[in-house]
Amino acid sequence: MPGQEQIDFKVDTANLYREDALTDLKVASIRRMVPVTADGKDDSSRSPVFYGHTQILTPQGPLPLQAKLMANNLAEAIQAFPEAMEQEMARMVEQIRKMQEQEQNKQHDDSRIIMPGR
Repeated sequence: MPGQEQIDFKVDTANLYREDALTDLKVASIRRMVPVTADGKDDSSRSPVFYGHTQILTPQGPLPLQAKLMANNLAEAIQAFPEAMEQEMARMVEQIRKMQEQEQNKQHDDSRIIMPGR
């Protein structure tokens, strides 16, 4: 599209990962990002990265939660999962509370009647 910034779609071949998905089929889903070289072989010079996923059912529907797990291996990721999800849920609740507060303030400001000459 003319006049728009160009997007760089070049793949960073020095930062490639293979994704392994693990789940307990109940609440926990853990993604293990295994570093690989550009030819697809495991890159032992870099450590794997772990992400936890779950969702909380709310009256408005499912609320997805995702957090990086501070872990060096799968056993540590499993152990870190509950606390990471609790922290992410607390962060989301606080974010929702702030958004609701901002919306209430906006509605309050929008509802003021301004009388000319007063």
